[in-house]
Amino acid sequence: MRILAAVLLISLLGLAQAAEVAGVKFAERIDGPGDAKLLLNGAGLRERLFVDVYAMGLYLPERKTRAEEILALAGPKRIAIRMLRDVSAESFTEALIDGLRKNHSDAEMVRFGPRIAQLTGIMAEIKEAKAGMAIDIDWAQGEGLRLRIDGQPTGQPIVGVDFYRALLRVWLGLNPVQDDLKAGLLGAGS
Repeated sequence: MRILAAVLLISLLGLAQAAEVAGVKFAERIDGPGDAKLLLNGAGLRERLFVDVYAMGLYLPERKTRAEEILALAGPKRIAIRMLRDVSAESFTEALIDGLRKNHSDAEMVRFGPRIAQLTGIMAEIKEAKAGMAIDIDWAQGEGLRLRIDGQPTGQPIVGVDFYRALLRVWLGLNPVQDDLKAGLLGAGS
């Protein structure tokens, strides 16, 4: 009987790891880049001037509760962004670049310059991140950073795990774009 109760408790805890943010459901487990099985680490809401911009989930090979652990974690990852309103590609990438600047030195920004330009170019081709659009930013060794729009690969892969970690710092760095979004991605409240 105790074994049955333990199995039931573990099952219920597993179900509790799925999250819903502003009506967007993030599954507990997904098939990620490179055929990886990833777990939802946490989820949160990006707001700007009291307007919901996007819901976001962070998927990792194993759950972590500290930003430093996530940044150091090897293996595939997915940043899952679900747009809640229309945002121009230019505004979207400007916000990413601003987040990068707040978490990196001038020298690091220069080093990331070509890859920032590549990401900006991919987003420019999209023209607009529309409400309902699924934007996944994947990392897998051997595949690089891969942008997927509504499940379809977009643009060429961007090399360097250092750049993927730099993007993660936009949300998880010392100066995150939004403190409560960072807390949600770290698993607090998801």
